[in-house]
Amino acid sequence: MNLFNIIDEIEQIDPEIHERLNPRRAAIKNITSFGSKVALAAMPFALGTMFKKAYGQTSSSVVDVLNFALTLEYLEAEFYNQGTSAGVIPGAQASYIAPITRDENAHVKFLQGVIGQLGGTPVAKPNIDLSGGGGSGNGPFKAALTDFTTFLLVAQAFEDTGVRAYKGQAPALLGNQVVLTAALDIHAVEARHAAAIRQLRYDLGKSASTRPYIQSTASLGNDTGLAAVNANYAGEENVTQGGVDLVSALGVSVRIATGAFDEPLEKQAVLDLLVGSFIY
Repeated sequence: MNLFNIIDEIEQIDPEIHERLNPRRAAIKNITSFGSKVALAAMPFALGTMFKKAYGQTSSSVVDVLNFALTLEYLEAEFYNQGTSAGVIPGAQASYIAPITRDENAHVKFLQGVIGQLGGTPVAKPNIDLSGGGGSGNGPFKAALTDFTTFLLVAQAFEDTGVRAYKGQAPALLGNQVVLTAALDIHAVEARHAAAIRQLRYDLGKSASTRPYIQSTASLGNDTGLAAVNANYAGEENVTQGGVDLVSALGVSVRIATGAFDEPLEKQAVLDLLVGSFIY
């Protein structure tokens, strides 16, 4: 076993490995210099301790982010599972909804597994009220499981919010490139879901203003046509990227400038939107 080759391989995934390990790397080098069976037997323990110390400070925050993502996936999976069971999805649209349903359930299982592998405990599935009524079952979206138009509207709001939520948490995962890559993979799939639902609403004549990407006005990021979900789209009207006002610099419309970029949504903003209404 060449310890330093192992560390060099890990460096390909985590460029900060040397900063995490020094001076621990020197300590391990001293252990290997003994050249005895005792030192060899101690190597697994020493390695485990070294990496636990190197990554221990970041693992809890990573697990917190993944449990936050898992909570969102519980909500989305429950929504599509119940919609399928309730029969609200017409047969002609099943080819759109069935793959999304499978994906959301797969995301739940995947996140549960990753959290466990990191030594964490997956958060339990919360109480969910898909009507948005905080447990009353009589919220503003109570028709979501009986009316396909309402179902699609709620689906769009959930998917758009999920995309922004994953993007908002990406910086918290920079210390773990493997987990970050997995999270970005899910983020990309959620974006495809959002585009599919948005296109379906447009194709079925449910919304004349909805396109596969978010189009905003100068004062409002919400293009769903429903004021009740304005907060889910707060900030999407931003036209400045990298300090450059795209409307002024490129001479494009606000819709083009906002449609070319998607804005992140911070964790607390997501929780404020969901907890107490859909999650209670």
